[in-house]
Amino acid sequence: MVLMALVAASGMAARAAAQDLADFDYEHLSLRGIGFEAGYLPGYRIHGVRGEIRSLGARLDLGYLGPGLRIAPSVTYWSSELEAEEVSRLETRLEQLIAREVGPSGSEAGPEVDLGRITWSDLVVGVDAHVVWNIPFGWLSFLGLGASVHVLDGQGEAVDDTFIEDLLDTVRPGVNVHLGLEYPLWSWSRLYWHGRYEVTDDLRYFNVRGGLQLMFGGTAPGEMEPR
Repeated sequence: MVLMALVAASGMAARAAAQDLADFDYEHLSLRGIGFEAGYLPGYRIHGVRGEIRSLGARLDLGYLGPGLRIAPSVTYWSSELEAEEVSRLETRLEQLIAREVGPSGSEAGPEVDLGRITWSDLVVGVDAHVVWNIPFGWLSFLGLGASVHVLDGQGEAVDDTFIEDLLDTVRPGVNVHLGLEYPLWSWSRLYWHGRYEVTDDLRYFNVRGGLQLMFGGTAPGEMEPR
């Protein structure tokens, strides 16, 4: 369904822009380049992790599956500490759970739990479909959808090899929508920027990225040549 929607959107974008990419042949799906990127997740909480988070990633440019429709697999990684409030809530729940299991302890104080520092990371592996069109001043723009798998991992000295780590370690399917710009520097390289909104069953966040793509060949028909 995602691919069909993008194919339809690709045709509309290409007709609106009236560019050569609308006439691109389907035989040009092959590895054209690799991009390396860095970004950040803006400063708001994601399931209790600290504010601004750095991300690192890479993408492959597989060329065009159809008129103006480019395929780009990618991998991204970010990591952050859980906020103190989130850790404190976990500690309180554990203390209450232990107290219920142990039962009344008379005048003795209840158990105290110290989980220390806990980190949470996300490794995202996905495939994006970009609707690409030409815009003025030698730029390309792209709008797309993607499907992904999020491999989430929680770590901490006090939680490693416990059921808490098992709760934090999950694998979730996800989707994303993204919008970006590209500018060719030379025939072998181009700069690009894009913003992405990632969604899983209970995890949502915005990611802004920029990178440099190394090209294995020249520009495709309909793409501008570097100035």
